[in-house]
Formats: sequence, structure tokens, C-alpha cells
Amino acid sequence: MTNDTSSSPSYLRSLGVWSGAAIVVGGVIGSGIFRTPATVAERTSSGLPLLALWALGGLLTLAGVLCYGELGARRPQAGGIYLYLRDAFGSLPAFLFGWTMALINYPGSVAAVAVTFADYACRAVSLPVWWVKPVAAGAIVFIVGINLFGIRAGSWLVNVFTLLKLAAIALLLVVGLALAHGHLGGILAIDTTHQVSGGAWIGALLPVLFTYGGFHYLNDMAGEVRDPQRTLPRALTLGLVGVAVCYVLVNVAYLVGLGHAGLAASKAPAADLMSNIFGPHGATIMAIGIACSTFGYCSIAIAGGARVLQTMGSDGMFFRSVGQIHPRWRSPQVALAVLGVWAIVLILTGTFDQLVNYTTVGEWLGHAFGIATLFWYRRKFGAESSPFRVPLYPVLPFVFVCTVLGVIAATVINTPGDAGMSLLIIACGIPVYAAWRGWSRLRARGS
Repeated sequence: MTNDTSSSPSYLRSLGVWSGAAIVVGGVIGSGIFRTPATVAERTSSGLPLLALWALGGLLTLAGVLCYGELGARRPQAGGIYLYLRDAFGSLPAFLFGWTMALINYPGSVAAVAVTFADYACRAVSLPVWWVKPVAAGAIVFIVGINLFGIRAGSWLVNVFTLLKLAAIALLLVVGLALAHGHLGGILAIDTTHQVSGGAWIGALLPVLFTYGGFHYLNDMAGEVRDPQRTLPRALTLGLVGVAVCYVLVNVAYLVGLGHAGLAASKAPAADLMSNIFGPHGATIMAIGIACSTFGYCSIAIAGGARVLQTMGSDGMFFRSVGQIHPRWRSPQVALAVLGVWAIVLILTGTFDQLVNYTTVGEWLGHAFGIATLFWYRRKFGAESSPFRVPLYPVLPFVFVCTVLGVIAATVINTPGDAGMSLLIIACGIPVYAAWRGWSRLRARGS
């Protein structure tokens, strides 16, 4: 691998605990928390069950984060899940994950969130709707340009926009908690007139878990984490706990400001809450906050996805040029350019939404098998000392894998068409893998 070869440029380890935690926060908090609570409210009967679901989602995700902490400590190189799958299960499963995520899901999600950023940014400054796609493409060009100059420049960008998104959330909290005085008993009351089935609870938990997704990006960039065996677990845990606290408190603010019924009926609860208090100016302020939040997510997703592409290239699973690391800036410049250009193509063609839907099952399968590699690492290297080990092993990884498999099953039931396309996309990677390996062998013989 490029990262492990002394004769080739390697990544610069400069990310500390706080920068790592900012990546976790920025990768998890995108636009979901500003919209998803309305969906969860639709599927619950009252405020207390809603808050319990957000707390439960945080605990389940924390189990996965702790597993990723040990995986990152054991394999502190760039590539994340791709690297773990390659070690434990071989090159084909790793390629199928990279094929699905780095080439489809990552650029698709970047394109989708960049358009969300542009939509809110244009609303905030009263630009016409036809500006949305050019602004989204311009944002990706800017993010890629900053990241070309290495992880220090990229982490500076992430830190700034993480602070801005936390400021937007803090504003929601201040408004909501100021209104909460004397009303907490009402929002925590349980509605005994409506019985919610177990299936409904699972249906309500799904959007919660999706909103907690994105914590894996730090592992994609593990080759740039300073003292990774200690920093990775700490940054992952600190970032996710911070996110969980924010999510629960933001939902308290929504319940106080809008009520459970009002939250369930809202299409944009954050904007509605601010509009109720500050009028049109409040909606504009929240549009700016959501624009900052989504912009920060795009920066992290581009940086993380490019590291996966670079690792694939250095493995010979993609073009070798994509596997290069710039000798001065220590950044995967070709991989960044490829990911950025492909995301812009998806924006201009408008095909990103369906791609993201089609690869959701593949993403969660990657999480399930990625966490499952921890059992392989423990069996093969269990005798070796490690600065971080998952507490309550094997319970926590088992719980997380079962949770993810449950999410996959529910997704297949709820959207069988999208799930089928996701599995088809993964299966199409098998002949691509065979063709690529054959072409690589022919090229090696000819050289």
C-alpha cells in the first residue's frame, strides 16, 4: 500500500482529538436533524417516545462507533471499511464495497447534499432557483480546491463549518429551551390513547439511525490522524456523544416550540420554529445555518471518499494514478479531482437522488460486514496488546451488526425496488472486478 511504503509519499499525520471529533460531528450532522424529526414524530404518539428513540439511536450508534474505534486503532491507515474488508475477507468483497461506495454512493451523496446547500444558500440571499446547480457545482470545486493543499487546509475548512453548524444548533437550543420553562412536563407526557406497534417503532427508528450515519469518515482518513491508536477512539466517542446530546436537545426544542402534532405536520421544523419566534428573518437565519451544515458535510464526504479511492488505486483496484499522494501537500489530488468531477456530473444530470437511494442497502451492508471484521481481527491478533478494545466484547459488535441487519431488512421491506437495485449494483461489480483483474495481469505481463 502507498501508505505503508517508505519510498512513496505518505499521508501527514496532523489530526488531533478535537479536529477528529469535528470530522465526526461534521460527518454526522448534515441536513437530517433539521428535517427528519418531523418524520419520527409522524410515527410516534407523543414527545417522550420520540425523545427515547433519539436517545436509543445514539446508544446503538455509539456501539458501532466504539467498534470503529478499535478497528481504526488496529489498522490506522486510510481506507476505512475498504481496508478492513480486504484484510478479513479478501479483495473481492473490498472491491465490491469500494465499487458501490467510492464510485456511486459517496459522489451521489455529495451531489445531493451540495444541491441542498445551494438551495438553502440561494434562499438566504434571494437568488432565483436556476442558480442552485451552478452554486452546488461551484461549492464542490471550492471544496476540492482547498483539499488539494492537504489535510491541514481541509481540516481548517471542516473546523470552521462545524463551528457554524453547531452555532445554528445552539440557536435552536436557546430558543427551544427558553420556551421550555414550565412546559417540560407537557412535552414528556405519554399519550395513552394511541398504541404504537413494534413495527411502527422500528419504522420510527429507521430515520433516526440514518440521521446518525456518517461517523465512519474519520476512519477513512485514519492515515492522517496523529497517535491514531489513542486519538481515533477518543475522537470518535467524543464526537458521537456530542452529536447525540445535540440531537436530543434539538428535539426538545422542536417539541416545545411546535408541539408533537405541529412537529409531525411540519415539512421544515427548524425553519418553522425560527419563523414562529422571529418571523421571516428567523427562517433566513436558519437557512444560513443549514447551508453551513450541509457545506461542512460535503467537505468531509469528499475528503473521506477520496481516501477510499486513493487506497483502491494504490491496491491496483482502480487506476494507479488515483492511488498517488502528492509529495508536497500529502493529499490524494487525483482521487479528489475524480470524485469532485463525478459529483458535478451527477449534479448537472440530476441523477444523484436515485443513486443514493439505490446504494443505501450497500452502504449498510458495508457497515455490517465492516464491524464483523472485528471478530476476525480479535481471533487473528487477539493476543497482541491494543491501546483500545471495545468494552463488553462481543456484545457491542454483535448488537450493532444485528441492528444494521435489521435496518437492511426493514429497508428491503419498505423499498424493495431500491433495495433490489442496490443489490444489482453490487452484483455488477463482480464482472467489473474480474475484468479489472484480467486487464491488470495483461498489463503486468506487457510491462
